[in-house]
Amino acid sequence: MEMSVAAAAAVHALVERRETLATAESLTGGLVAATIVEIAGVSSVYRGGMVVYATELKALLAGVPEDLLEERGPVDGDVAAALASGARERCAADWGLATTGVAGPEPQDGKPVGLVYVAVAGPAGVEVRELHLSGNRTDVRTESVTAVLQLLTDSLRSTSASV
Repeated sequence: MEMSVAAAAAVHALVERRETLATAESLTGGLVAATIVEIAGVSSVYRGGMVVYATELKALLAGVPEDLLEERGPVDGDVAAALASGARERCAADWGLATTGVAGPEPQDGKPVGLVYVAVAGPAGVEVRELHLSGNRTDVRTESVTAVLQLLTDSLRSTSASV
């Protein structure tokens, strides 16, 4: 699925449900937010977000526990979960999205290029997906955006089915 198609599906579902969204991005550097705001009607659902590229900003702005960052580093599933929850809480949104990982071209802290974690925090909790992506830096970032938006769409479907 293409980024813009994934964004449109997520935004339209949120509009229908009258729910809001916020983002906390690391490796995607604002690409999730930029992709979302391309969709007409998004102003009623997108609250805002943060680009927390530097590790200390993940704690300072998004509320990721400092001890978690020290113990595991920024590329970790629990860090992604904390980023998504931080976006949701700090932007007062129904849903929070997060991306963290290694876009390349070099490994980071012993983590390989293409290792990415995407997360969605919502009313029913947090879901994280671990991805192993290939390609260049642009490919990894683009696929990360599509993956987090698809995760949001899947989460929206599963919560509407249970309500």
